[in-house]
Amino acid sequence: MKKTYILLIFSLIIFSCSKQKADLIVFNSNTYTVNEKFEKVEAFAIKNGKFIAVGTTEEIQANYKSKETINAKGQTIVPGLIDAHCHFYRMGLQQQKVSLEGTKSYDEVLAKIVAFQKEKNVAFISGRGWDQNDWEIKEFPTKEKLDKLFPKVPVAVSRVDGHALLVNQAAINISGITKDTKVSGGEIILKNGEMTGVLIDAAMDFIKFPETSKQEATKGLLDAQKISFSYGLTTIDDAGLNKNTIELIDDLQKSNDLKMRVYAMVSADNQEQIDYYINRGITKTDRLNVRSFKVYGDGALGSRGAAMRESYSDRENHFGALIYPPERYQEIAKQIAASEFQMNTHAIGDSANTWMLQTYIEVLKDQENRRWRIEHAQIISSKDFQDFDNILPSIQPTHATSDMYWAEDRIGKDRMKGAYAFRNLLNRYGKIALGTDFPVEQVNPFLTFYAATYRKDLNNYPEDGFQMENSLSREEALRGMTIWAAYSNFEEAEKGSIEIDKFADFVILNQDIMKVRGSEIPKTNAVSTYLNGEKVYSK
Repeated sequence: MKKTYILLIFSLIIFSCSKQKADLIVFNSNTYTVNEKFEKVEAFAIKNGKFIAVGTTEEIQANYKSKETINAKGQTIVPGLIDAHCHFYRMGLQQQKVSLEGTKSYDEVLAKIVAFQKEKNVAFISGRGWDQNDWEIKEFPTKEKLDKLFPKVPVAVSRVDGHALLVNQAAINISGITKDTKVSGGEIILKNGEMTGVLIDAAMDFIKFPETSKQEATKGLLDAQKISFSYGLTTIDDAGLNKNTIELIDDLQKSNDLKMRVYAMVSADNQEQIDYYINRGITKTDRLNVRSFKVYGDGALGSRGAAMRESYSDRENHFGALIYPPERYQEIAKQIAASEFQMNTHAIGDSANTWMLQTYIEVLKDQENRRWRIEHAQIISSKDFQDFDNILPSIQPTHATSDMYWAEDRIGKDRMKGAYAFRNLLNRYGKIALGTDFPVEQVNPFLTFYAATYRKDLNNYPEDGFQMENSLSREEALRGMTIWAAYSNFEEAEKGSIEIDKFADFVILNQDIMKVRGSEIPKTNAVSTYLNGEKVYSK
């Protein structure tokens, strides 16, 4: 008996020693791998920041051992979420400015600005988030009340989409602009021949904002990281960064203060910056990828800056505008096409989409797998969908559910057939990258999932969903927020799914997003977020 017992102990020791060491084992989970077959597994093992095995709980526990383990107790796990189009840095900076999101009137906007200044007492008031489409009187505000409240302190607050700016006279005075200033690619809104204080797109560039200090920039990035991790985001595509910010991100990542993975789109708003990065070449680390340029094609629909082929339905003889002359887009595209970089162009209106598609096709010619992106691809002429065969659509589903109340007033019933057409775009390219455009929309990726699949607001409107013929399935939506978003960044071999040798980025959810009732999807939240197998957020 004693001999048998000793042999049993010896066998267990040998068996234990034969197991491979891991840094973390997760078991008893409901894990969606989002691999090619969209398989589910119960368990996985992690070592040195990467997945080294996936399978059943029995398989993983039989072959791997780790001091750190997680019994998921049936909780749902998905790959680390990727926001394919957002403004991470801008959102972080916004935490230090006046927030006007959700305001229901111009008077409420003014009250928030007054309260902010009473608390902060800054020399230049800035912020964002107002949206006249949410007000009872759906018209652009004018600056008279702002001038009375702040006769000496400059005020400049942007519309929710960042394509319109409300300024007071003090801000105008230091800008040097007048009602007669000529603007290409934007507009100075006048009323009775006088400036209203609202500037559209390129006209906003005249306003001289104070420079952001390195301390403010650092705090903004770290604040943005904290917020993003809390929603299960482990990679963000920041759509438009300058050289100084990219270098700060790199420094903070090297010091391990900024853990977030960043796909940085370089702002193509000046030639010097384009030349610098093309001459330098692609920069790629485990956390930073600089291989694309963000170009602005036109403005936004809400501020009537989107470039349309025919005039706006609610403003006769107004067509919006391209930000640059048409030939400038060809110059930029040719330069980028001759490099390894990707071109990602903001295009909202049908005219902007037509022009950018034609420009892409012309300069790329027969080049395959360049993965050039149209960001937003919001309103497409029926004949233009076919041109997405070699051009990747990067869309933000919550734009549809934010705009659905007034979009038809802007562009009419016929053009709405090609608007927010996620299904049509997916069918043409075969993949689609999903993002939020935060802080234009909320950071919450689960609202992206809901808007893509059910196309409703949080009040269950409309009851049958908004243009449901263009909805996505739940599997397609999750792919768009993980593996397809990774593909859009040329990163599908290292992230976007829970597979061996990929980064161990994953999120534990409070419910099964693939099975709960549609109305319950917005209640989904991240319980814990892991990056490289390290817990970076816990609820």
